Amino acid sequence: MRRYSTRIAAVAMLGCGLHAALPASAQDKNLGAAIAAKGGSGGAAACVSCHGAKGEGMAAAGFPRLAGLHPDYLLAQLDNFASGLRQNPVMAPIARQLTAAERQAVAGYFGGLPPPTPVASGDPNVLKASDRGAWLADRGHWDDNLPACVQCHGPGGAGTGSAFPPLAGQSSAYLASQLHAFKSGARPGGPMSLMSVVAKRMTDADIAAVADHFGAAPADKGKK
Repeated sequence: MRRYSTRIAAVAMLGCGLHAALPASAQDKNLGAAIAAKGGSGGAAACVSCHGAKGEGMAAAGFPRLAGLHPDYLLAQLDNFASGLRQNPVMAPIARQLTAAERQAVAGYFGGLPPPTPVASGDPNVLKASDRGAWLADRGHWDDNLPACVQCHGPGGAGTGSAFPPLAGQSSAYLASQLHAFKSGARPGGPMSLMSVVAKRMTDADIAAVADHFGAAPADKGKK
């Protein structure tokens, strides 16, 4: 367990904002806003048609919230979709239709929107093991080598730096789908493939419980 804990600590340091965010000029912001509203020059669909007018996402359809995610993280995901490293039948063709400059601009645009509202962290001393989602989120389950989600994603799942995005404010359906994607290999596991390792150790019940826990976060900030 000590070796695995050390690995978690090392990976978590990558997400603590040690790298500078993407530069965002006025021109980049205008380009990003235009792509979000109207689509890209190569025929890519407007982002808002799936991700909402303010990047709030569409939970019912499984489209994630983009508002407030770190620009570097968003750019990495777009690049992964474009290269095929991250598989998705909807996003892959859209990302390939965007130029490198357009991907950077749209990542900067959504990253500059108001961030998700974090889940209120419970008192770890009164957590009940029967509340599987909260327990895994705040404490993990070290008998199964499952670290607490908050060790990397920050208190309440608010996100840390460019490597570990907010979990709070995303829909439970989207979170569950991404954990299954990490588990199957349809999505790369991030720094040191940590998420692939973690997801493969989670049961379907674990995935549902954690997704429901973070999916219960308020998601109305940024919609005003």
